[in-house]
Amino acid sequence: MIFHEVNWLRAGAGKLCPQVKKAALEWYRPLKRVPCFLQKPFKYLKQLWRKIPVIVQVAESRSESCSFTDLANSANCTVQRTLSLINAFSTRVSSRQLELLAQNKLVKKIWYDREVRTVLDVASPAVQSAPLWEHDITGKGIVVAVLDTGIYEHPDLSGRIVGFKDFIKQKKKPYDDNGHGTHVAGDIGSNGSQSSFLYRGPASEASLVGIKVLDKMGSGLLSTVIEGIQWCIDNKENLGIRILNISLGSTATESYTDDPVCQAVDKAWSNGIVVCVAAGNEGPQSTTISSPGISPHVITVGAVDDKNTVALNDDQVAEFSSRGPTIDGLIKPDLLAPGVNIISLRSPCSKIDKQSKESRIATRYLALSGTSMATPVCSGVVAQMLQSDGSLTPDQVKKRLIETSKTLAGLDPNIQGAGVIDAIRATGIMAEV
Repeated sequence: MIFHEVNWLRAGAGKLCPQVKKAALEWYRPLKRVPCFLQKPFKYLKQLWRKIPVIVQVAESRSESCSFTDLANSANCTVQRTLSLINAFSTRVSSRQLELLAQNKLVKKIWYDREVRTVLDVASPAVQSAPLWEHDITGKGIVVAVLDTGIYEHPDLSGRIVGFKDFIKQKKKPYDDNGHGTHVAGDIGSNGSQSSFLYRGPASEASLVGIKVLDKMGSGLLSTVIEGIQWCIDNKENLGIRILNISLGSTATESYTDDPVCQAVDKAWSNGIVVCVAAGNEGPQSTTISSPGISPHVITVGAVDDKNTVALNDDQVAEFSSRGPTIDGLIKPDLLAPGVNIISLRSPCSKIDKQSKESRIATRYLALSGTSMATPVCSGVVAQMLQSDGSLTPDQVKKRLIETSKTLAGLDPNIQGAGVIDAIRATGIMAEV
């Protein structure tokens, strides 16, 4: 490698995230099985035509006359998505275009626009949601936004999908071609109407908003996720969104302060939205909490195996559930909820439905495991809490959940957080009636 070729990378190292630096270096590496005399023209073509997806964050002090489009044009690239929430835009760049952006004084940070992926019969009773139903604490009047693969209009959600936004195919009507988002929605608010009320989520009368940011394969880009969070904040008032469920994530590679999705969820939190995020499925190794679950503000949820019983004494943290500390050394997850063999809603003919025929329960349901399932159980309990006391702020919700969770004996906080969520204690409603 000719070192002078990458001087600009060293000069702009503070602006480039590790993945961008790694990808950029590939432009300059010698090509295998290419003769020496052809290396230079082949490398030139690679630098010219091979483009990488990036998110470009602009300094807050930029001139009003300098728009994202102007900045992109100065580097001969185009704005693909405007991410005003974090003062950024997404684009695709060649070697020269990335160099121009890195050298621009208005550019604060450049991230690789990496891939993000998806990460109730006993679950609701196990977190003590069921006794609250007898007192009509069902999440009624609370709106939960589900940032995921979409929502299928399942009979158990009939009349309660009050909003839908599709960032993948721009469709207007709710759908879910992957199936993950539908299962998550059911973990929050299935009313169990198609199972004689057996498979019922904690917030069985809550309203739902589907925000489709992941495709049929269950994957998407950071920029799409950020755009979805922005949409949620923008529509908070007119749709009444109180809770945002994020059962997706990506490997954490840098501090939460420099992570673009963490910046986005923190904005949602500060705008009064309770954000529940999956811890990740990379356990049992330590330091495996996914982004944006590494944010100290949001509620990061790990998965407990409830052994298909309501009693807590046989519960174990799921082997797959990610452990802390975070990349910043913070204790995570914050708490646990059931996440093993959770029976919830099936989206017929979706990707997961076709791949997991053996997991189908009757004709309307499906059993799945993961912190993706534990997170919406927590979101459902939060909906019950907010129905009980609508004045609670996100910080107060989190504090109360942590203070009332039940610890599993002998386990480090970086494995279980504060313990297993307890809806009765978190709402305090049973002490009042």
